[in-house]
This record gives sequence, structure tokens and C-alpha cells, in this order.
Amino acid sequence: MPAVSRVVEGRQRDLGGFSVRRVLPAGGLQTVGPFIFFDHIGPAVFAPGSGIDVRPHPHIGLATVTYLYAGVFLHRDSLGSAQLIRPGDVNWMVAGRGIAHSERTPPEDRLAEGAPIHGIQTWIALPREFEETEPAFEHHPSRTLPEIHLPGAQLRLIAGSAFGEVAPASVFSPMFYLDAKLEADAPVDLPTQFEERAVYVAEGEIEAAGSRYGPGQMLVFAAGAKATVHARMPSRTMLLGGAPLDGPRYIWWNFVSSSRERIEQAKRDWRQGGFAPVPGDDERIPLPAQ
Repeated sequence: MPAVSRVVEGRQRDLGGFSVRRVLPAGGLQTVGPFIFFDHIGPAVFAPGSGIDVRPHPHIGLATVTYLYAGVFLHRDSLGSAQLIRPGDVNWMVAGRGIAHSERTPPEDRLAEGAPIHGIQTWIALPREFEETEPAFEHHPSRTLPEIHLPGAQLRLIAGSAFGEVAPASVFSPMFYLDAKLEADAPVDLPTQFEERAVYVAEGEIEAAGSRYGPGQMLVFAAGAKATVHARMPSRTMLLGGAPLDGPRYIWWNFVSSSRERIEQAKRDWRQGGFAPVPGDDERIPLPAQ
């Protein structure tokens, strides 16, 4: 069996003022470990004086992970959290039974010369036993995240465990998630203790199993195969994976659940005002049409 079992091409999506590459879910591939959603945001520079304005919207059944390479924005949620996130920090929001949040560029960061934005946002599907857990929010500054230094490679552990280190975010299943900066010709091996593993190329070019890959591509490795990548130029990649999820999930809009009925309930709750409001942000994104 080939070491690389699947190559996923990110699909470009225009969100008005900036674009994202949607990588997961993909056709025939819903998850890698617990990762059920993977968006590469930017890189982009907003028009002078503008920025991100994602109005309050709901989630259930998942944890969101926001990680920036460039830019800054303010997270607010229905728990009362109000937290700036800057490059290298981790915002870890557990939706569980239900949370609403917004993400906006603060007024002071809407620059006359245009504000940059570049980063990765992922959703982690919660195991069935934790899908209805109480919502929570954690912020972990970059200085609190474990760093792993290998020949030609600098890795920062965003969540989970790898290379003998454990990240501070409160995860619900075995997983790993790493920001890996690679010098030209540097190799890196993905952790071996996880069945499902992938690498995403954010910048540069890497080689794996004799083929080369560039920005916007995610390589999924076969279970048990040796998973090694070599940078062909200075590159930035995300290494991710974990134990297989305990069954498929239904996904509709911002809702993830093992139960179709629970998705329908979440729709009714958002339509009828059943989610708590986001203090300091009284707008909301309406429920999309069916």
C-alpha cells in the first residue's frame, strides 16, 4: 500500500474581502482523526480600514481551534469571553451542547495601509460521550505551547500530544496538531502512535513518497505507513491526526452531531433564540435557508 493514501486539494472559497481554502471535509473523506473541518484562511490583506466581521453564530458537538500566522482578531462568545488572538496563540472553544461566538478585527487593528490575515481554523468533532458537554473557552498564549526543535525544523504543539510533549488545550480524544516550520531539505517524521495522520502545506513545497506537493494540498498517510516529509524549500506545514472518530457525523452549517435529530433541534434553537447571546455583540447570522 502506498504511504500516501490520499491527496486532498483545498477548494477556494470567497468570503468577501478574503478567501479560504476548504480542505476538510472532502469527498469520501469526512475526518482525519477527530479533525472534521479544516480551512486555510488567506493569506490576504484587507482593504484600508476593514477587517474580519464574522457576526455571532452557533455551534454544537465540536471544538474550534483558531491559529494565526498573521493578523489579529477579537473572539467573543456567549460565555462572556472576550479574547484577542495573535499569531502563535491558540483559541480553543468547546461548543458541546451549544455556544455562540463572533470573530472581528478590532477597530484599532483596521489599519490605514490594510490589515493582514493568514491562518488555519479547524473543527474537532467531539466523541459521542462528550457531544453534550458544557461549553467552554480556553486561550493559550504562544509562550505556553510546547516547542520541539529537530534538525532544520521548529515545531509548535497546538493541541494534543506528540514528541513527548503535551499541549495545554483540554482535548477529548487522542490527537496531535503541530505547526511545523521547515528549512530547505529538512525532514520531519509524523508521530507514529496515531492511526490517522496528515500533513497540510500552507507555504513552500514538500516531498513525500517520491512526489512533490505545494500550498493548498493535504497528504493523508496510510495507517501504519512511515510518514516522512522533506521540505524542498523553506516551508510551513501543519501536522495533524489522531485516533479514528467513533463513527460518522452529520454536518449542517455550523452544527456537528452523531444524531440527525440533534441537528434539527439546534436549527430550531438558533431560529427561536434558544442560544445565549454574545455579550458586546448584538448582531447575528440568520439560519440559512434549507
